[in-house]
Amino acid sequence: MSAARTGLWFGVVGVAAALTHAAVFGLLQSALWPELANAAGFAVAFFVSFFGHRFLSFQDAGTGLWTSLRRFAATALLGFAVNEAVFVLLLRVFSWPSWPALITALVVAAGQTFVLSRFWAFRR
Repeated sequence: MSAARTGLWFGVVGVAAALTHAAVFGLLQSALWPELANAAGFAVAFFVSFFGHRFLSFQDAGTGLWTSLRRFAATALLGFAVNEAVFVLLLRVFSWPSWPALITALVVAAGQTFVLSRFWAFRR
């Protein structure tokens, strides 16, 4: 698959996962601490992201499904650690409102996730 097509699908799947993450966050933020609502959003969006990337973004992956899942889980958890760190920093240290903090955190983690997904989790 061409790099442009991979990038396009990565963007589409990434937006779908980010919207899923945001929807779960939005549903739970009034009932949980924002950090926990963010974690729940990540957990649900993980599945959207993995299956979308495995079967769309990196459909010609040279790794088996389980290998990709383990590697992607490590990639996603690292991305979430960055996401949560940025989110907490903006929310608690700089007193940003939760939505701008969440959106910024999602964007910061997205680039890291692409690089690790492309060159390791779904390595060709």
